[in-house]
Amino acid sequence: MSGVFRSPSSDSEFFRLSSSIILPRIWIGLWQLSSNAWGTAPLPRIREAMARHVEMGYTAFGNAEIHFGQFRQTLSPNQAVFGATKWCVFSDIEPSQKLVEAAVKDRMERMQSDRVDLLQFHWQNYSDRGYLKALEILQSLKTKGWISALGLCNFDSIRTDEICTQLGPGVISSNQVQFSLIDTRPLHGMADVCEKHNIRIVCYGVLCGGFLSEAWLNKPMPDRYSNKLTPSQRKYLDMITGAWGDWSIFQDLLRTLRTIGDSYGLSISNIATRWVLDHAFVGAVIIGTRLGISEHIKDNERVYGFKLSDDDNAALEAVLDRSNGRRLISSIGDCGAEYR
Repeated sequence: MSGVFRSPSSDSEFFRLSSSIILPRIWIGLWQLSSNAWGTAPLPRIREAMARHVEMGYTAFGNAEIHFGQFRQTLSPNQAVFGATKWCVFSDIEPSQKLVEAAVKDRMERMQSDRVDLLQFHWQNYSDRGYLKALEILQSLKTKGWISALGLCNFDSIRTDEICTQLGPGVISSNQVQFSLIDTRPLHGMADVCEKHNIRIVCYGVLCGGFLSEAWLNKPMPDRYSNKLTPSQRKYLDMITGAWGDWSIFQDLLRTLRTIGDSYGLSISNIATRWVLDHAFVGAVIIGTRLGISEHIKDNERVYGFKLSDDDNAALEAVLDRSNGRRLISSIGDCGAEYR
């Protein structure tokens, strides 16, 4: 697949994933369709919500292969959408040609396509360097046209540099990692690797499960075990009140975001997202949505068309300096370390 996945909005921003693929900088994350724990809507309502997003110019989607594949079949030929998926290897395997081909074919079948738009590869055990062999086979399948773009998922800086060096220029397009005002680990190494190899990160966790929003401004800290929290919120609450800092500093961050947002007429989430997008090594952000239940189509679109000023960034840094955010690279480890 190649082309420019345009948006109707003249303010929309794009980035080049590969020499032939240009994508919007906001992607719609579909991982919340994978479990009822986030709340789910009937399938027709989910399809209607996906169609609304496409009409508004959100033409790149992440994960939920079956939902995406079925939805793409309902579109007219002139409605081009882009789907990113993953192949995650958690157990020890011998990455043979047959095994790797089967993994790619499975994703092609689920997405009802003759190729995978973006395959993001994750390998759990770094001590087993079979990830290099697996990626070499994936590279050959990309050359054959089975894969349009090849990316990584939750690889750290050292391994990303190693992979890009061994495979050569232009093979790896991206690395999907967590990046936000709370989790700034990509600034410590990954940014330099991206610049060195001309790749971009695709960011998740940008809004910390919705905590970086008006909904939590001046609110007491929630009970982690409350059934009102989503799985994502429980994960990010642990980070906010544990490794990063405490709820009081987090409230100061929300108030600062609110003040900056007021100066632009924008929301807390808009400013938090813009902060991430303002980094040159960031390609796109993945905004998770509970389609048919909780969507912010219009609000997300307002992220485009402006950049934070030096004063804005200084105000945010003044709060971040009081947190342990810059020390997460030591306490948690590099990108993806929390999953290993």
